[in-house]
Amino acid sequence: MAGTVTHQFSGTRHPVLRSIGRALPTNYYPQEILSTALWNEWSGKIEDRTRFDRLHRSVGVRGRHLALPIEDYHALDSFSKMNDKWVERAAELGEEAVSSALARAGMSPRDIDHIFFTTVTGIASPSIDAKLVNRLSMRADIKRTPIFGLGCVGGAAGLARAADYLRGFPSHTAMLVSVELCSLTLQLKDQSIANIIASGLFADGAAAAVVSGGAIDGGPRWPRVVASKSMFFHDTEQMMAWHVGETGFEIVLSAGVPDLVRNKLRQGADSFLDECGLSRRDIKHWIAHTGGPKVLQAMQEALEIPRCSLERSWKSLASIGNLSSASVLFVAADFLESNVARPGDYGILLSMGPGFCGELVLLQW
Repeated sequence: MAGTVTHQFSGTRHPVLRSIGRALPTNYYPQEILSTALWNEWSGKIEDRTRFDRLHRSVGVRGRHLALPIEDYHALDSFSKMNDKWVERAAELGEEAVSSALARAGMSPRDIDHIFFTTVTGIASPSIDAKLVNRLSMRADIKRTPIFGLGCVGGAAGLARAADYLRGFPSHTAMLVSVELCSLTLQLKDQSIANIIASGLFADGAAAAVVSGGAIDGGPRWPRVVASKSMFFHDTEQMMAWHVGETGFEIVLSAGVPDLVRNKLRQGADSFLDECGLSRRDIKHWIAHTGGPKVLQAMQEALEIPRCSLERSWKSLASIGNLSSASVLFVAADFLESNVARPGDYGILLSMGPGFCGELVLLQW
């Protein structure tokens, strides 16, 4: 596979995933209401209502949470206004997710040594992690690593980069925060098929994960992050991207994404597991981001696993939509709370996104 990077593991002590906190906006709408509202905005510009409805149904989403009440979006007639709201709501939801993760781990904000922040739906400088440091009174010597542009892969990649850091600082504790407010990137002047699909698929939410270094003893249900692998596919930049125009982020989404996943993921997974002395049959649990029905199906075919192996991803997609980088963390939180993993079990957490690229994270309980 072209352009792969592997992070080998050694020894018996590895970073430990201690908790995941989640936050969803209170504004929840069934898909039928959102589809009708969007059609009313686009009526007269898109001729075929039947096709529009079919595209929205095809993404398999029953309802979504939005950062704002649906009626408030009419006033957001510029990129500046949308981004201002993004900054405001990202800080609020990020704080909620962080507070939840810390409470689950039995920790305080001052216990965090390094905060990683990932997003692809808004911009801020200083980045949202700086606002969280102030809002939560974190230590003045906290390290910050904001990550922008990884899209759906950001949840898995962010977790892998946090674990990489902790291998160098095993006595530290890191936090990954993901906030994605996809509704605040809506482009009402774009009637492309890609934008219609995106308008039915993506939603809003935040997640935060607490990861402690190998010097910290793991709890009975805490998985260790034992290795990760990055997969970059050269010359596929236009498969998935933003085009930044006058009105903000305009979606670029190729219909070829599922085929790319189907053709490349198996080789990447097998190569990674072979380097770890494992094979796909050793993996008991698969935790995948909610890329949409065709992407999930492509993952199942590539990995030669049944639909039930990704059932939590399918359920998350249906109930809250695709939360971009936060999606895989929501699925992982559902999995951790189920307590189905047994000591010694291996799991793979995976995401794919703009680049085009992927990230595989090997967990062991």
